[in-house]
Amino acid sequence: MTNRLLALILVFAPFSLTSFGGGQAIIASIDHQAVEVHHWLTHQEFTDLFALSRAAPGPSTLIAALIGWQVDGFWGALVATVAIFLPSSILFVALTRLWIRYEGSRLSSAITRGLAPVTVGLVFAGALAVIQSAHMSLLQIAITMIAAALLYFTSVGPFVLIGGVIAFYSALLVLDTKLLL
Repeated sequence: MTNRLLALILVFAPFSLTSFGGGQAIIASIDHQAVEVHHWLTHQEFTDLFALSRAAPGPSTLIAALIGWQVDGFWGALVATVAIFLPSSILFVALTRLWIRYEGSRLSSAITRGLAPVTVGLVFAGALAVIQSAHMSLLQIAITMIAAALLYFTSVGPFVLIGGVIAFYSALLVLDTKLLL
C-alpha cells in the first residue's frame, strides 16, 4: 500500500466515525485536510469537487471518492470510499442494537438532545468552509441565504428559485454590472 492510500485511510476513517448528522457535518474538516494539511487539492478544486458531489445522486460523502480519485486514481477512490463508509457502518450496526435495547431511556434522550446542537454546528461549519473555499462575494452569499430562507419558510420549489437566480444573473450581465465580482 502506498503512502497516499494510507493517508486517505487515516483521513477518512476517523471522519466516518464523527459524521454526526451525515456527511455534510464533516465537509469543513475534509476541506481542511485535503487543502491545508495534505495539499491534495486547491481551494478551487475542492469547491468544484464539492459541487460535483452535491449535484450527483448519492450521499454527500461522495466527495471522499472524488478526492481519492484526485490523489491516486481508481485505487484512491476505492480506498477513500471504503474508509469513509466502512467504519461508520460497523459502528452503526453495533450501536443500533444497543439503541433499540435502551430506547426511551433517560440516557438515550440525553444523547439525542446533546448531539442535535453538535450536528447543527458541524453542518454550518461545513457550509462556511465551502463558502470560504469558493471565495463567494457578498451578493452570492446574500442570494444563497435568501434562497435558503425561501425554501425553508415558503412553498416555493427549488426549480423556481434556480430559474429566478439565473434570471437575476442574466439581468446583471445585460446591465454589465460589477456586482458579480
